[in-house]
Amino acid sequence: MNKFLLASLCFIMMLSCKDKVKQGAGNETKKVSVQYASFGKKIIANDAIKASSMAAHYKVMQVGDSINSKMLAKVIGVCKAKGCWMTLDLEDGNEVMVKSKDYSFFVPKDIEGQEVIINGRAFVKEVPVEEQRHYAEDAGKSKTDIASITEPKRTFSFEADGVLLKK
Repeated sequence: MNKFLLASLCFIMMLSCKDKVKQGAGNETKKVSVQYASFGKKIIANDAIKASSMAAHYKVMQVGDSINSKMLAKVIGVCKAKGCWMTLDLEDGNEVMVKSKDYSFFVPKDIEGQEVIINGRAFVKEVPVEEQRHYAEDAGKSKTDIASITEPKRTFSFEADGVLLKK
């Protein structure tokens, strides 16, 4: 009985490690290979949750709560000065502010609309007015938009130790 269980487990593991394939017209099989540019700590693409799933986690978190996570999302904004932060779409009308852990790496400044996988720590924080204005300035917002920021804001944040950018 134990040999049967061990053999079954090995078979299942082999299937899960198999390359992904797509079935085309005429039943030919094509290997699908996704290429990524890597920033920060080397991470792997598997096990990332979709942005919409992460949004559900953020909604129940309080200021100061944090969880380790790996998330797949679309970039909606990047620091135009250095690439030191980016904002990602959570697919529910909210966004998450992503910074690199210990300011250890930057991402390209022209990646809006592209998909990324980020790995690290998700948390909720309250951002003071001055910090919000600083980010608005980095994002190239107008002086009027920057001046309209007058209250602290509860935000969804992410400290990334590694980022994969889909090529």
